[in-house]
Amino acid sequence: MKYMTTINIIGKLMIFIAMVGIYSCNQNIKTSKEAMEESSKQQEKNKETNKSLLEGVSKAVCYSGFRSGQHPDRGDGAVNPSYNEVLEDMQIIRDTLGFKLIRVYDCGENTEMILKVIDDNKIDVKVMLGIWLRAELSAHETCAWLNEPIPQHELDSNKVLNRKEIQKGIELANRYSHIISAVNVGNEALVDWNDHKVDVDSIISYVKKVQSMIDQEVTVADNYDWWANSGKELADVVDFVSIHIYPVWEGKGIDEAMSYSIQNIQKVADSLVGKRLVITEAGWATTASEFGERASEENQLIYYRELMNFAHENNITTFWFEAFDEDWKGNKDNPIGAEKHWGLYTVDRMPKEVVKYIKDNK
Repeated sequence: MKYMTTINIIGKLMIFIAMVGIYSCNQNIKTSKEAMEESSKQQEKNKETNKSLLEGVSKAVCYSGFRSGQHPDRGDGAVNPSYNEVLEDMQIIRDTLGFKLIRVYDCGENTEMILKVIDDNKIDVKVMLGIWLRAELSAHETCAWLNEPIPQHELDSNKVLNRKEIQKGIELANRYSHIISAVNVGNEALVDWNDHKVDVDSIISYVKKVQSMIDQEVTVADNYDWWANSGKELADVVDFVSIHIYPVWEGKGIDEAMSYSIQNIQKVADSLVGKRLVITEAGWATTASEFGERASEENQLIYYRELMNFAHENNITTFWFEAFDEDWKGNKDNPIGAEKHWGLYTVDRMPKEVVKYIKDNK
């Protein structure tokens, strides 16, 4: 009897073990299925919905419009484009190239002229307004072209000027609310390598102030690597994250430029999960002493085509840098410096190779 009881116990135990095995197997199958679904979601996470697009467009362009002999205020006053010159540019941007969205960088007289020209002539172009922030910190130890500390009195003065610029941006956003679709606070002011550095806490406070006083979305534009490594706190404040990607600046040739750009975007998406992304600068120089043969009109065309196809397929608004070459930028003694040659057109409004492709694919 004792023997039979033992047999019964062993039998029941074996049945129990078998049932546990079956349950465990089912759980593993479920876990595997969930993992596959999660993997599929992961692959799709960069693909934004159409609602994520600014003004419903994927392709946009950066614009300043300074021609030869013109420049923004560099300490002794600005020489700005005329009304008719801006009108000519807007007609090229809208009618010839088919862009419906542009990005400008500050709230100065040139920007006011751009907005007035668009408004007066009822041009079908929307604007991402820029609020330019001057240095509030001295990045002389990390910026290659700052040879000495920025004096404290200058930094203090910049804070006052930044507050004035913010107020001007708020005023313009409200006055031209039918044209301005978003406002960007600060451009590459957070990276260590630039000369107009601002503390992230200050920028957060500036963003919140602008948000409280306008109806448009508010963002901050900076290098993709900064966003991926340091941008979580700011990403929780802005309405969308604005990144800059420049594979040619990072030593990449045209054959790997697009794959590297996608890696840049993925890096931000992985770090700032669920945050909406806009590419506020990406481009390819056509002449550059810094890039050698990598800089060419042919390579610019290739990168433009691949980037804008990616932007369209993934519903990511992408601002091409930039509409026109600007020869005031960079080292004045180096006419073939990269900073002067990012445009789709030359500084005298001659079309580059990419323009024919854009016109054929509007």
